[in-house]
Amino acid sequence: MSYKSWIEETFSKRECVKFIPSSRDQHRCIPVCQVCRNLIRCCCGRLMVEHSWQEAPPPTFFTGPEQDVSEDWSLELHTRASPTNAYGTIAFQDSAARVCRAKFVRVAVDSKPEALLQLMLREWQMDRPKLLLTVHGGSENFSLPPKVKQAFTKGLITAARSTGAWILTDGINTGVSKYVGEAVKSFGGHNLRKRNTIGLTSWGVIDNNTDLIGRDVFRPYQPLGNPLSKRAYLNSFHSHFLLVDDGTLGKFGCQEGLRKKLEKHIQLLKIHTRLNQRVPMACVVVEGGPAIVSTVLDYVSSNPPVPVFVFEGSGRAADLFAFLHKHTDTDKQLAADIREGFLVRIGEVFGVDRKEASRLCSLLLECMDHRQSITIFDSESEDQMAPDAAILNTILKGTKASAAEQLSMTLAWDRADIAQKNVLVYGQHWQVGSLEQAMLDALMMDRVSFVKLLIDNGMTMSHFLTVDRLEELYNMPQVQTDQFLHHLVEDVKQTSLPLGYRLSIIDMGLVIEYLIGGAYRSTYTRKHFRTAYNRLQNKEGRRVSTSFLSEQKMGIRSKSQWSGSPQDPHFFRTAQPYKRKDQNALRGTSEKAVWNPGLCEAPLVFSFNFNDVFVWAVLQQRQQMALFLWQHGEEALARAAVACKLYRSMAFKARQSSMDDHIAERFKAYSLEFGQLAVNVLDCAFRQNEKMAMKLLTSEMEAWSHFTCLQIAVSSCHRPFVSHSCTQTLLTDLWTGPLNMRKNSYLKIILSLLLPPAILLLEFKSKAEMCHVPQSHEAIIFGRDTLKSGETLDETHMAKKDAEHGLTSQDRRLGSRWEGLFPSLLHMVSWMTRLYEFYTAPVVKFWFHTISYIAFLMLFSYTILVKMDDQPGVQEWLVILYILTTAVEKTREVLMSEPRKLSQKLKIWFSEYWNLSDFLAIVLFLFALVMRWHADPYRTVGRLAYCLDIIFWFVRVMDLLAVNQHAGPYLTMITKMTSNMFFIVVMMAIVLLSFGVSRKAILSPDEDPSWSLARDVVFQPYWMIYGEVYASEIDPCDDGQPCAPASFLTAFLQAVYMFFQYIIMVNILIAFFNNIYFDMASTSNKLWKYNRYRYIMTYQDRPWLPPPLIFLSHLTIGLRAIYKRLNGNAEGDERSSGLKLYLARDDRKKLHEFEEKCVQAYLYEKNQDLHSSQMNRIRLTADRAEEMCTMVGEVSEKVNIIQDNLTKLDSQLGQLQDLSALAVDTLTLLSASDNLHQEEARLAQSQLLQTSQHVLPHSWTLHRVA
Repeated sequence: MSYKSWIEETFSKRECVKFIPSSRDQHRCIPVCQVCRNLIRCCCGRLMVEHSWQEAPPPTFFTGPEQDVSEDWSLELHTRASPTNAYGTIAFQDSAARVCRAKFVRVAVDSKPEALLQLMLREWQMDRPKLLLTVHGGSENFSLPPKVKQAFTKGLITAARSTGAWILTDGINTGVSKYVGEAVKSFGGHNLRKRNTIGLTSWGVIDNNTDLIGRDVFRPYQPLGNPLSKRAYLNSFHSHFLLVDDGTLGKFGCQEGLRKKLEKHIQLLKIHTRLNQRVPMACVVVEGGPAIVSTVLDYVSSNPPVPVFVFEGSGRAADLFAFLHKHTDTDKQLAADIREGFLVRIGEVFGVDRKEASRLCSLLLECMDHRQSITIFDSESEDQMAPDAAILNTILKGTKASAAEQLSMTLAWDRADIAQKNVLVYGQHWQVGSLEQAMLDALMMDRVSFVKLLIDNGMTMSHFLTVDRLEELYNMPQVQTDQFLHHLVEDVKQTSLPLGYRLSIIDMGLVIEYLIGGAYRSTYTRKHFRTAYNRLQNKEGRRVSTSFLSEQKMGIRSKSQWSGSPQDPHFFRTAQPYKRKDQNALRGTSEKAVWNPGLCEAPLVFSFNFNDVFVWAVLQQRQQMALFLWQHGEEALARAAVACKLYRSMAFKARQSSMDDHIAERFKAYSLEFGQLAVNVLDCAFRQNEKMAMKLLTSEMEAWSHFTCLQIAVSSCHRPFVSHSCTQTLLTDLWTGPLNMRKNSYLKIILSLLLPPAILLLEFKSKAEMCHVPQSHEAIIFGRDTLKSGETLDETHMAKKDAEHGLTSQDRRLGSRWEGLFPSLLHMVSWMTRLYEFYTAPVVKFWFHTISYIAFLMLFSYTILVKMDDQPGVQEWLVILYILTTAVEKTREVLMSEPRKLSQKLKIWFSEYWNLSDFLAIVLFLFALVMRWHADPYRTVGRLAYCLDIIFWFVRVMDLLAVNQHAGPYLTMITKMTSNMFFIVVMMAIVLLSFGVSRKAILSPDEDPSWSLARDVVFQPYWMIYGEVYASEIDPCDDGQPCAPASFLTAFLQAVYMFFQYIIMVNILIAFFNNIYFDMASTSNKLWKYNRYRYIMTYQDRPWLPPPLIFLSHLTIGLRAIYKRLNGNAEGDERSSGLKLYLARDDRKKLHEFEEKCVQAYLYEKNQDLHSSQMNRIRLTADRAEEMCTMVGEVSEKVNIIQDNLTKLDSQLGQLQDLSALAVDTLTLLSASDNLHQEEARLAQSQLLQTSQHVLPHSWTLHRVA
């Protein structure tokens, strides 16, 4: 089913089909007038003209007495569902810098949430959520303090991006949804699939929603519209929109029911395909109105409860939650005075009356009954953790999951920091196998930080890795790498794999051998491993008990290794500790395990280690995991070289299989990264201790098929590694052997070869100077006894002292045995040792063989230059013996090479050019020798074969010149030019044949069939390339003889041919050679250093006697092999073949410790360089600048507050001044009034006094009358 048809069949829209006026007033218009049609709205929010009347005529507004005017508008009764008509992509046009796009669909309010999930996961291809963050808050615009805004935006997006979370919002461009969009803009990415921010918005409240109507459309959308509009606009930084339609217009909140259903179904999803844990959910609250209180109560009271994360300081509901959370910490009830103030605060914050405030207060207190599910984040607190960590901690604590489930959640989030602080803590108890399962999940999910965390807390690979787990790792479902591995297995097995084929460990061993090539033998393909593996497969159908039967990787562990106590941290405890096996039942020699068929109940115990999981990471193309695993375990230098080789071979196989070019380029980049890693570690080791660094190159490694690190590097064509100063110094020491010569070494060697007594005058190196140089198998046997047990304590102490000077215990015992013998005998042995060391030095072998070869060429040249007699002369017999013994030596080289199978031996041997040349020369000589014994004309054929055969032997001299430091780079250039000129020569041959055939056909139209035609076609045109134009034959008609028809065309064709061939093609070839020369001039020395290894190894393994005397060496080697075979002391070919440094267990342990120190030193230097790099400094500067901007914003806000307060204070002071002036005026008036009253009283009193002086008292008047 197509995308369009599926959406239209699954999702629908809602339309109002019955007009019910929102006003209950009875209209008298009969019929309905046009004014009423454009003014009266339905209960759905639309006008009458905005309705569609497809099934019923438009109603009238006349209501009679019999009509019911109390009918309520209903979604079920008054709306009709029809296929959705709006889905596609929105292109927001709010920014000139970039265009943000989002998927959208219009769905009905009663849509099924499982269908919505299918739409998002399958059709929109959103990543599976590992966490659900639903953001609630104010829908109107509000301002956040700078610190709160910074904590919310950065914390939310950091938590979402680091865990792969989905963010659910209202999706509008106001309120908290706008802040979420700003967070995505500031801290989110540009990738649509990485911005999993989903907006659930009501279709009816979107402004210009009609512009979005269309099926699978691409619609531009302008989120900035009319500021006076009551509609909402979509936020441009959301990635997906679910536009919920309930048939209404302009009414908010219809999406809340569908949002809760969708959240419930998202929680039912698995957090990862490998984990059984469901998707956790958290509610983030920022500001908010009264409706948020009920929403939070629903979340915290659900089963299981949903943790709520509240940002304190964001305003309104969030601050009320924070206030109540703090004051109900000890007691769930509020004090009477606090409750009264809290009610007043609720009324002021929400603008509600006393009754509504009491109801909201009761809901808030009910929320506090589940306070353990509510977390308050105070961005002003200095002790507060990072907001993203706080959100994730809230989810871990709020879900009430077990420790194993919490570990699974943090594993799916890839947040090892959260697991370290909250899960892997002291005293935590774990179920049986939970930590092992976590390690397996971490490896398969490529969680490097978790693998590191589990290893740091005591998990060891030897305890964790089993056959079943390793096979499960290789059979993990991964499309690209799984297909590539199957292709490799098919190439190895030369057959097609059936569908659903399960890769086995043995298959992986074959793949490893196939990729590394040469004589490499994987542990997984050895006989004892196959026996144990097959027995394990057949025993009770691969039970869980196979976890105690792991295959052999490095031999049976010694008792000293088993007796050591585990180094796990004390706080890492499991319910099933690892139990060590009894080693008494295990027997072996030379650290090799022996399979005992009689051990049915006690199978052999083998150990996997970091090498196995490291190779798995490389084959699975998990570069970061491989780089991390490389840091752990032993033989880090060898592992880097192995990874370089594996990636290089995988790149080659990818190109052969015609796979995508970027796959091969990725393999090549990975190979170069590990190659550079090996070079850096080698350089660090060489700077610390030159001797130990050179021991790292040639010490035998049992874990890697008894190869040396240098062998692996050479097989991977790692030229920078081989050309490093450490490797070249070692090769120089190998080349000169025990000879200590600095000046005129070649003259001294040639003189010593011609005059053997002069050998005693040469200077030789001491044992300490040769301790790092590996010896051939013959040198180890010569003059040395085997190690004997029973060393005393004093001998052990002396061995440690000698080891400090570079001497092994074997050398010390050799010297102590001979000290007690006669001085003359000791002196004789010293002379014999010097003679042996001189003749076995590679440089002496080279000159000895070179002198012999020059003599052979002189004799061979003399043989073919003089008349050949019926019977060979002395010179010819010497030549015959030389070539026959050389053929025997070449046969010995093939048979004693490291590969097991003869076909593989021949394949590797013939891969070398000079070996192929020698084979042809020997075969041609044998043919000539057979022909030579017959009479003419066969003898003549044999002589001609001699003449042609000597060409091969003279060309072989160039290989001898390659040893020279000055001639070697030029030979490398010639080789490069010869190998790269093929296509140009082919093009020149095409031009030559095109001219030669047409020229011959025109000039000789009557030729009879003959092989000479082929010669005539190319003979003259070929010499024309070098300037021979055959001027006399340009015009065949000049001699007066009749010429062929149209022979004049040959002159024109020759002119064209000479122009293209001589001027264009030859000059292109010269320019090509010139380009190669300049390209190779800078790298030829490095290439010569790389090829130098082959030259030195050739003469290191070659017997010291040259042909024809070399048959004595062959006889000695054969007798020694027969003697060892009869005595049963024959060692494996892979241990005795090649140039290797065999170290005792203590010496190997010291070498591994030194290598580990070098790796740690390199990693420390790398970290220091990383921290001091320019990009890191810029990043730190940006972080500090961001902090400074935040601080400046806070200071600016405080300054604004202070300015506002100062303005208010100034206004208040002005009012006080006015009041004080008024008070002064009033006091002045009062004072004047008092003064006036006092003056009036004084005047009145003075008048009374004056009156009393002129009028007699009444008593006096009566007295006089009497």
